[in-house]
Amino acid sequence: YNTEMVNIKNYIKSLLQLNAVTITKMAELMNEKSGKTYTRGSLANKINRESLTLKEAYILADILGYDIEFVKRK
Repeated sequence: YNTEMVNIKNYIKSLLQLNAVTITKMAELMNEKSGKTYTRGSLANKINRESLTLKEAYILADILGYDIEFVKRK
């Protein structure tokens, strides 16, 4: 994994901005979707530390209308 390929923090922030969703709103939506408790601060910290779990990334992507898929390299 080459961390220079993708800056996860900037990528997620760009997706949120592109879809006009604030971190506060995303935290609320993730609460509803996952049943876990997310606050603006806890979600912002996870994004800034790049410590979202894969499950959280799938939830975030789903809320924004995206799919995450793993594609075998050719």
